[in-house]
Amino acid sequence: MKYIDAFNHFFPDQLWQKMLHAEGAAKDIGKRMRGIPCIFDLDERFRVMDRFDDYTQILSLGMPPLESLGAPEETVEYARLGNDGLAELVANHPDRFAGFVASLAMNAPEEAAREAERAFVELGANGLQIHSNINGAPLDDPRFFGVFEMAAKHGKPILLHPSRKSDMPDYHTETKSKYEIWWTFGWPYETSTALARLVFSGMMDRLPNLKVLAHHLGAMIPYFEGRVGPGWDQLGNRTSAEDRDLISSPIKRRPLDYFKEFYADTAVFGSRSATMCGLDFFGVDKTLFASDSPFDPEKGPGYIRDTIKVLESLDLPTADMEKIAFRNAQSLFGLKAN
Repeated sequence: MKYIDAFNHFFPDQLWQKMLHAEGAAKDIGKRMRGIPCIFDLDERFRVMDRFDDYTQILSLGMPPLESLGAPEETVEYARLGNDGLAELVANHPDRFAGFVASLAMNAPEEAAREAERAFVELGANGLQIHSNINGAPLDDPRFFGVFEMAAKHGKPILLHPSRKSDMPDYHTETKSKYEIWWTFGWPYETSTALARLVFSGMMDRLPNLKVLAHHLGAMIPYFEGRVGPGWDQLGNRTSAEDRDLISSPIKRRPLDYFKEFYADTAVFGSRSATMCGLDFFGVDKTLFASDSPFDPEKGPGYIRDTIKVLESLDLPTADMEKIAFRNAQSLFGLKAN
């Protein structure tokens, strides 16, 4: 089976070197990532990829969001370096990398929209990676609409990646999240919340051509289909009269209908039950193979291998397996079919 990995992460050398020699947050990230060579060392990336037959990747930058790494003048440069570097990797290694999604400095929204267009028109980017909040601000903030509008205009997808840190506590009486709950449960909540804000803000009605892929198989959405469906059909029943402004929404259809239109990927760390739940919700036409490499315990090959193993264990019809493994990626990212 041919596999196109729709969501995995890599820092091109131009950006990696800049981060290592920067001050503050960018330098700290570089230091922490040095223990995962597959995210910055191209030879190591190739060694990992060579373990799998007929396997290529759609590249995206790793965490954290660029907008969290400094002032706009710094993060705008990071975005250009990252996008130029990923585009160069795709051009130089088309047999390895089927495409890339651009990253943006969302703390400079107007510059971000211009960089998105540059990435699409000049670099051939196949989509955009945006995180679930912008330095704490929601995605439906009007400041960011131009970025989503640019993606819809060019027919390119938004790949939604969760973002949350330990400084968001699990309880009001504490100042930090313990036991990495901020990641284990916080990231799926982040993704689900961001999707809900896109829906209830009317973004999906305003931009009917917008395509959004939710990392990690739609996070909480498939498991909570009952709440998203008949639960949200009762929107307002649990809200007091003085808070009616908190539920005002311009949407034209059931909330569930919008959530069903999102795309999702199979990056659930090798969980068969989660994969089955996500596939049942999104269907084979909206699900793309992805690994989230190289953040597995083996620092590269583990999640690729385990995700393929789970998909093969489902004994899907060949046509359905092909859709998940590579055909949906070809369609969503505008790749040449072969």
